[in-house]
Amino acid sequence: MEKENIWTVYLAGEIHSNWRGEIAEGVQAAGLPVRLTAPNTVHKDSDDAAAVILGEPESGFVRDNMGAKLNAVRTRKLIADADIVVVRFGDKYRQWNAAFDAGTAAALGKSLIIQHPPELTHALKEVDAAAAAVAQTPKQVIDLIAYITTGALKR
Repeated sequence: MEKENIWTVYLAGEIHSNWRGEIAEGVQAAGLPVRLTAPNTVHKDSDDAAAVILGEPESGFVRDNMGAKLNAVRTRKLIADADIVVVRFGDKYRQWNAAFDAGTAAALGKSLIIQHPPELTHALKEVDAAAAAVAQTPKQVIDLIAYITTGALKR
């Protein structure tokens, strides 16, 4: 009997809504062979980690730079280990980190699913062009993951 493949799906992007929770619930409800990973979504911890661990620097730029570099270690590893990278762009904040994660995933040859509202289509056209699929809702992302990981089309 063949062992079931477990797919690793990295959930990158905005942290101001519960989209990751919706995807986790949908994946679990469908019984999909998926392991979900994500960046640190506790905004304060992500911002403060390097300064707390290494000491408070003299400037805000250095503080942000230290934090970004520390978080990048985790992000790079999780994207490199992913079979699929889902990047969500919300409509409320500029998400340069999400765009950077999408670019990193594309450079590593990872399969990308991009999710964003329709009004961001023009702004994200280059990001969308690198994706295997572009979705508008977490439900569509769940359905895409279901098809990719099982080969079964839910009608």
